[in-house]
Amino acid sequence: MHLELITPEKKIYSDEAISVNMPAIDGMVEVLDRHAPMIAALKKGRVRISQKNATDKLIDITGGFAEVLNNQVVILAESATEL
Repeated sequence: MHLELITPEKKIYSDEAISVNMPAIDGMVEVLDRHAPMIAALKKGRVRISQKNATDKLIDITGGFAEVLNNQVVILAESATEL
């Protein structure tokens, strides 16, 4: 699936991912390939992106929203810091 993580200042991440774990307001949500469409409100926490090269990328966000549609995930974050 394709993942984009965007803040008002810049695009933080745009690439293919195996899975994405993100901090929704009701708890952690994991999105895998061909996930059902959804929209989620996000809270402050850590996004874990499992990449195809077998490494994980960690990004702290301060909240925002995520949309999953047509095997694409878009995370609109208030702010983000790559770890």
